[in-house]
Amino acid sequence: MQEAGPHGLTETLYAYSSAVGNTGSAYAGWGAAGQWQTTAIGLPMILGRYAIIVPMLAIAGALVAKQPSPATAGTFPTHRPLFVTLLILTVVILGALTFVPVLALGPIAEQTAVLAN
Repeated sequence: MQEAGPHGLTETLYAYSSAVGNTGSAYAGWGAAGQWQTTAIGLPMILGRYAIIVPMLAIAGALVAKQPSPATAGTFPTHRPLFVTLLILTVVILGALTFVPVLALGPIAEQTAVLAN
């Protein structure tokens, strides 16, 4: 059975995120021996595989059928440093918004509790 508190949250989030990514790894303390854990981890694994592939194939098909449009004065050029900078900032901000709350509730909270004792 998994631990309670911040470490248990980290174990559970890691198990589910690795199942969605189809890596199949988990912390040693997270037990998936019961029928509930096996089913609950299998459903995100199926969704992580097929719920991403099917829309991506649909997007690829739509992009293949799309005709290129000529560049106009309102076209944002993608070969300039401004585009690269905005793209990098967007990736960093979205990544931080995704991972910082989980870090605050998991490993950072666990280390704070250890240091408080």
